[in-house]
Amino acid sequence: MSNIVTGKKNIYGFKIGVIMLDMQFPRIPGDVGNAHTWNYPVLYRVVKDALPNKIAEDITDEDLAPFLNAARELEAQGVSAIALGCGFLSIFHARIKTAVKIPVIPSALALLPLIYRMLPPEKIVGVMTADATGLMPAHFKASGAQDVPVAIIGMEEEREFYTSVMQNKPQMDIDLCREEHKRVAQKLLRKNPQVGAMLLECTNMPAYSQAIQEATGLPVFDITTLIDFVHGALERKSFPLAL
Repeated sequence: MSNIVTGKKNIYGFKIGVIMLDMQFPRIPGDVGNAHTWNYPVLYRVVKDALPNKIAEDITDEDLAPFLNAARELEAQGVSAIALGCGFLSIFHARIKTAVKIPVIPSALALLPLIYRMLPPEKIVGVMTADATGLMPAHFKASGAQDVPVAIIGMEEEREFYTSVMQNKPQMDIDLCREEHKRVAQKLLRKNPQVGAMLLECTNMPAYSQAIQEATGLPVFDITTLIDFVHGALERKSFPLAL
């Protein structure tokens, strides 16, 4: 029996590619930008000089071009799907999709319709984000989640996480960040007791998913949930065809 394989690529084994902003804050395990977050190889492309303040709905074609090029480069390297390293990039999702012929994973907000359908009728989804003032209706619409009932809270009143991530500081107190996430999650529940599940919009937040679950007792979804879901579809495992 023959065992012939076909090449045409430079490297192999990467199903997922991630387009990253050019940031210097610490990306601890759980962050989309830390390779230890994943149980499989991930290929990264950093868009040079791309900062959060450049992510705007009215971005010029010139400023968007490096993101499209990054998507094309990842596709050329052989990845089977591309994820976006910042949730706010979701407003460009439709335009990035046009640059490649492989799936482009939207932000974690795309999970909202599924999460909401799983909950009892009286429950809604709580959304945590790095900056609630920057999370716009356009982000929900771009993710197909504009009609899902949600309660939103941001981290902008918390010093450590917000200043580290949003101001791109090279140091971060992880223990303090963990306590901040627990505190904000509990605050969201106090104000919105009808919340039945949590979704973390920010791709830097999954590192604190377990802490948030401990603080709320609720299911917690994030971008790693979505990327793992897609990866599972790209790399199916065989099952024994016998009882």
